[in-house]
Amino acid sequence: MNLILIVADTFRRDYLPCYGSQDVHAPHLTALAERSSVLDRYYAASFPTMPCRADLMLGQWTFPTLRWEPLPRQATPLARILLDAGYTTVGVVDTPFYVDGGFGYDRGFKHFYEERTQATQRLLIPVLRATEYDYCAPRTFVRAEQALERLYHRPFFMLIDSFDPHEPWNPPARYVRRYLPEWDGRVVNPVYGYYKEQGVTEADLEMARACYKAEITMVDRWIGRLLERLESLRIAEQTAVLFTTDHGFYFGEFGIFGKTVRPANPGKGDPPGWARSPLYEPDVHIPLIAHVPGAPVQRLQELISAVDVMPTILDLLGVAAPDGTVIHGRSFAPLLRGECSTVAKANGAARASGTDEAGTGREFVVSAMPLVNPGEMIGIVDGLMRRVIDFQPATITSRDGWSLLYAAQGQPLELYYLPDDPGQQRNVASEQPDVVSRLHAQYVQLLEQTGAAPEILAPRRAVS
Repeated sequence: MNLILIVADTFRRDYLPCYGSQDVHAPHLTALAERSSVLDRYYAASFPTMPCRADLMLGQWTFPTLRWEPLPRQATPLARILLDAGYTTVGVVDTPFYVDGGFGYDRGFKHFYEERTQATQRLLIPVLRATEYDYCAPRTFVRAEQALERLYHRPFFMLIDSFDPHEPWNPPARYVRRYLPEWDGRVVNPVYGYYKEQGVTEADLEMARACYKAEITMVDRWIGRLLERLESLRIAEQTAVLFTTDHGFYFGEFGIFGKTVRPANPGKGDPPGWARSPLYEPDVHIPLIAHVPGAPVQRLQELISAVDVMPTILDLLGVAAPDGTVIHGRSFAPLLRGECSTVAKANGAARASGTDEAGTGREFVVSAMPLVNPGEMIGIVDGLMRRVIDFQPATITSRDGWSLLYAAQGQPLELYYLPDDPGQQRNVASEQPDVVSRLHAQYVQLLEQTGAAPEILAPRRAVS
């Protein structure tokens, strides 16, 4: 079997029809979902862009030990394992951080194409957009189609990483006018903070949402073309397709316009910084559609993390990781194949990996930025070094419906019961100390068993 992994950056789960959207036009992803497994409780792990890619490539919880930085030299990424097992490995990306700065996220791909359409500020001669074919996602998916024509006759693994619908939201006007007929061409950029403090109006947010939906519709069109190409090459029945993202986005929820929070008015001479950036559901509860030929069509309620994708791909392709490979994730391929119809109950204390038996989902998942302490400098979002002003909360989500936002000892606690409060409006941390203690203990155990440094563990060992 072949496998294509499609990662579309910054893709809100609730903006997809298969997850409840009533107004976003995405017919091709909708059709894919109708013949696939749709995972209802799939969560981001390391946050945001490149930390997530590290998780996907390594199958590890990387946020305790890895920052926005190159893949560790000693690590064996997914593409390398599959290449050594005889698969032709192909990467087609326009996400502009795979190779810059020696990051090495192309490691293991026999063929690797980086479309430079997203890095326009680095180009002496800008990319002109005369037609839709000149835009980012179209160029990336056309390149993927061309690669398929060359390799379809042999087993392959293909990664397609589209930076769209990441901002700037500037697709062809006809896409935007589906959602905002009187659109005047203005592009609204996120402020990465509390929007009212920075003069963003509700009309600005409406325009941003319309342009974002338009980007989704454009990405969907080109995914549809790729899926049709599988049919025309007569390999659709031998090719699994997984569609996902790295994280979501806030379009005014919780007062935030962006995915993280920067200080609105830094002091004179202060370096750029990160303020407390809570990771609520719109940021970390993300889509995953998994089409496996011959597998049942189903909606899966098991709790799954992004770190589980890498071992699942190995499992689906029948490839074993080399001895000594560190993988924290657990395959959910048995779920996709319909081999596990019920969720097993936890047997004793939860493991650091957060799983019970293989294929039955997790007891808990964690979504977090790379862990650093206030005062340190770190690259997040674009690699630019910024000072961490506040402890950044990790989000611990449990199988039984709780969501805990925990940063460090003495920092604010937030606890929500998602079945009754999916919008996370009622903080019940003070009413549920036992739940807080349980989720915090699971989090600390994960940090310990994944090698977090003593200076990272120390301020996070206690609840309050």
